[in-house]
Amino acid sequence: MNVSVKALHTGDRSAWEVLYKGYAEFYNMPMTDETLNTVWQWIFDPNNRFFALIAKDEWDNGVGLMHYRGMPSPLRGAEVGFLDDLFVDPDCRSRGVAEQMFARLQQEAQAQNWPFVRWITAENNYRARAVYDRIADKTLWQTYQLNTDC
Repeated sequence: MNVSVKALHTGDRSAWEVLYKGYAEFYNMPMTDETLNTVWQWIFDPNNRFFALIAKDEWDNGVGLMHYRGMPSPLRGAEVGFLDDLFVDPDCRSRGVAEQMFARLQQEAQAQNWPFVRWITAENNYRARAVYDRIADKTLWQTYQLNTDC
């Protein structure tokens, strides 16, 4: 599959929305217009270190998205990368889209001088984990969540 991966631009809103709604559906999360507008604003806020990539096929259709950001790593005294969201259109999976997106993410991380990019995924997300196991190192860290009832 011929895919190009680039930084998201304002003209990509409709393709991004379709992909992001697909991502939310995959995780059974409600997606509101308010959430879409908030995340879209984060991406294009120059004071916010939140970024997005979009993968497009040869017909300019959106086939994948990535949201990532810089975050402080106090033990390192440096910023590292964190991948928040990755979604590939189900009809385009197993065609190298995710690998191409990770290649571009690695370039972006190097440009930011991040020593690594870290992410989490659901334990039962086996298909994605198979890709992650090929391209990245699994860490020893377990993830916990403290709910605040807000």
